[in-house]
Amino acid sequence: MEKTNHNVKAHPWEVDDKARLCRFLCYGSEGDIYTAREEVQVSRESAEALLALLEDGKGAEVVEIIARYSQEGRIVSMGPCLFALAVCTQHSDVKTRQAAFKALKEVCQDPVYLFEFMQYKKELKDTKSGIWGRALRKAVSNWYNEQNPMNLAASVARCKQQNGWSHQDLLKLSHTKPANDGVALVCKYIMKGWKEVKAEYADRENPEEVLEVLSYLEMVEKVKHSSDETEVITMIEEHALEREQLLTHHLKSKHVWKALLKEMPLQSLMKRLGKMTAKRILEPGSSETQAVCDRIQSDAVLKKARIHPFSILVALENYKKGQGYQGKTKWEIDSNIVHAMDSAFYKSFTYLEPLDKNFVIAVDISTSLSSIVPGTSVSTAVAAAAITMVFASTEANTQVLAYSGGSLIPCSVAAGMTLEQVTAELVKTPSESTDCTLPMAWATELKKAVDVFIILTNNPIWAFRASPVEALTKYRQKMGTFSKFVMCGLTSIGHAVTDTPDRGVLSICGFDLGAITLIRNMAQGFI
Repeated sequence: MEKTNHNVKAHPWEVDDKARLCRFLCYGSEGDIYTAREEVQVSRESAEALLALLEDGKGAEVVEIIARYSQEGRIVSMGPCLFALAVCTQHSDVKTRQAAFKALKEVCQDPVYLFEFMQYKKELKDTKSGIWGRALRKAVSNWYNEQNPMNLAASVARCKQQNGWSHQDLLKLSHTKPANDGVALVCKYIMKGWKEVKAEYADRENPEEVLEVLSYLEMVEKVKHSSDETEVITMIEEHALEREQLLTHHLKSKHVWKALLKEMPLQSLMKRLGKMTAKRILEPGSSETQAVCDRIQSDAVLKKARIHPFSILVALENYKKGQGYQGKTKWEIDSNIVHAMDSAFYKSFTYLEPLDKNFVIAVDISTSLSSIVPGTSVSTAVAAAAITMVFASTEANTQVLAYSGGSLIPCSVAAGMTLEQVTAELVKTPSESTDCTLPMAWATELKKAVDVFIILTNNPIWAFRASPVEALTKYRQKMGTFSKFVMCGLTSIGHAVTDTPDRGVLSICGFDLGAITLIRNMAQGFI
């Protein structure tokens, strides 16, 4: 590959290899366009900046960025980070490989990620010697040996295999020698099964740590072979078992589902409300429905779960539709559940963390009922209102503007307003097309200090005489700041500003929680 030096920057907004790497890790592309809910396919061809930085001798820095981004909530999905780490483990530079293998445990905290990493390693293999060198064997062994035995047992019970790899494969190929009695027990269970473990440990004088793991594994095995509904329910309640640890025939029981509901993670619960209503697990006026409603709007539960308002809105609108995406599953909408979800939506704003930046949000939304955010049941008008509320409620310096007849007018979005009120305020004066240069022109004229300009639209982009990048550059020059520009085309068609050589420009097609993550990254200079 011919190397290009992107690293001598004349301006902070020029895109260098590090900026491209950060984009790749966050959303799987080095370009400035993010498409919501798109399945990302990563390869060496899509990670040119990663390869260039490694060739420049910056492997240790690359690994540090991978580890930091994967752990600090800056990424849309783990795939690109796992791929990048796998590439680093196979680089010719010894220090890069050492740093990458050392970071394996902190990046792959869940076995699902470890299995995905291993599959990338396998796909990247470019020699006939295989992938299992001493360094990989040691890194995989450390992944098992450095875990708390109970946590390891729970991980193994929850996810035995994925992406063509299993715990049995990894233990066998890494030649793992357990570092303590607890890990030894879990490894024995993986390799030999419960029957041999039970026979071997039955007559031993076992330490407390081993007894705890034995008790847990016994329960896991017991539930796998139980056809007694009451027994399964008792084990769910006593050991906080999750859906993944049960068998398919267990999940045909309404009573088993009712037991799972009590401790089900809130995000999973919200996503399944429709199906559980359809299957009459949740019935109007039942104690289970009341308990679910209480959990959904509990301040303590919401604070612990930290579910974003936009995620709650998506779940609420999907439930209010009364049927699944393909229309096969249908349910009667329970007003109590709707009320609880509505309450949770407003309460969840309390737990958002402010960025302390200056935002301008310019909204150009038509009220077409057919205009829906792809992959959801949320209208683009309601989505725009919710996104606006997120920034207006958390950032003290947020100016909301609405498009009106070729210009922008200030829009009143105040604390305490409902979603319906904000939606009505934003859709008063829609345009037929969106001029992306107007927010920067408005701020330039009034000398407003702005860190991030955000446009929310479901209309086609206006064929502008001046590009938004030119308008942004003029604003920066006048104000002496490195301001950013985010274009959100909520319907995902025809809204992207063409790929630009400007690090401060991002186009979002459609919308999801990943888009919120990227806007926050952009505001903080992480991409």
